[in-house]
Amino acid sequence: MIAIIDYDAGNVRSVEKAFQKLSKQAVITRDPQVILSADHVVLPGVGNFGDAMGNLIRFGMDEVIRDVVKKETPFLGICVGMQLLFEGSEESPGVPGLGLLRGTCRRFGTKSGYKIPQIGWNSIHLMNDGDLFKGIASGSFVYFVHSYYCDAENVHTVRAVSEYTNVFHASVQKGRICATQFHPEKSGDTGLQILKNFIRL
Repeated sequence: MIAIIDYDAGNVRSVEKAFQKLSKQAVITRDPQVILSADHVVLPGVGNFGDAMGNLIRFGMDEVIRDVVKKETPFLGICVGMQLLFEGSEESPGVPGLGLLRGTCRRFGTKSGYKIPQIGWNSIHLMNDGDLFKGIASGSFVYFVHSYYCDAENVHTVRAVSEYTNVFHASVQKGRICATQFHPEKSGDTGLQILKNFIRL
């Protein structure tokens, strides 16, 4: 069973439906016991970093996530769910993230011909043999919606990069913690393959 953490940050139903397409049971929940007993845990999310972090703390999900990671349960952060795994974000100065990954989240710079946020399909280039990307070709296209991106301190955790106004880290993995800045649940067959690979962890 896959637990999808509900912390009022949106984007949970589309993730649930994607797993249903893969014939995998998924439950949207903020019940600590359900989350801790799950085979896999997903932290989706859209919106403001500070608001999302505040919601995690308000519902006690920050400590639950730490316990999930200690158990080495496969964990997937998506979009803001990826950003929250890091130490902080330029979007919300002074608000600490979960700190499970070293680094921070930065706003895209201005560049002629580019609109912020980035909304739409973009290619990813794979590196460091990520478990999420087995059977996926480097250069595949996935769907992004974001104004901020994660800048991982440890480049060895980076599994995919993309480029918008600059090259940025599109996916990371540390042990059984995986994360994508893009939305696999909205990325067609490539995204479903990524979720299938996550289920196999």
